[in-house]
Amino acid sequence: MAYKDEYEVARLYTDGRFAQSLAQQFSGYEGLDVHLAPPLISPVNPATGRPDKQRFGGWMFTAFRILAGFKGLRGTAFDIFGRTQERRAERLLVADYEALLDDVVSRLTAERIAAAVELAELPDAIRGFGPVKEAALAKVKPRWETLVAAWRAEPQRIAA
Repeated sequence: MAYKDEYEVARLYTDGRFAQSLAQQFSGYEGLDVHLAPPLISPVNPATGRPDKQRFGGWMFTAFRILAGFKGLRGTAFDIFGRTQERRAERLLVADYEALLDDVVSRLTAERIAAAVELAELPDAIRGFGPVKEAALAKVKPRWETLVAAWRAEPQRIAA
C-alpha cells in the first residue's frame, strides 16, 4: 500500500544503492546534479501540462538525507507534501483499493478466484511519480471500473 512520495524518493537516493550503482558505472565524476520537479515550487509548463524540472546540485543529497529522516511526518498534520492534490488522490486510491479488497474477500468463491486476482493486481500498473502516475491511473481506471462493476453485479452467495 506504499506509494512513492517525496520521503520515499529521498530514501531511495540515500540508502546507498544509488551511490553503489554510480560507482559501478563511472570510475569518477566531478559532481552530480539531479533534475527534479518539487511539487511545491515547480511551475507547470503550459505546453505540456507537466511541472518543469529544475536542476539541483550535489547539495541536494544532503537535503535528501534530511528529508528521508522526516518520513515519520508522512500522513500527519506536519506533512507539507500530504496537502498536495496528488497525495490526497493517492490516499483516496489506497482507501478505495482497501474497500475493494474487503468486498472481494467477502464475496470470494472458488469460481471467482481468477476475477479476484485480476482485481487485486490492478494497482500494479499504477506506478511512477506525478504526471507519469496520473497517466498510468487514467489508463487503468476504465478497466478498474469495468472489473468492479462485473464483480459487484454477480450475486453474492451466502454459505449455509
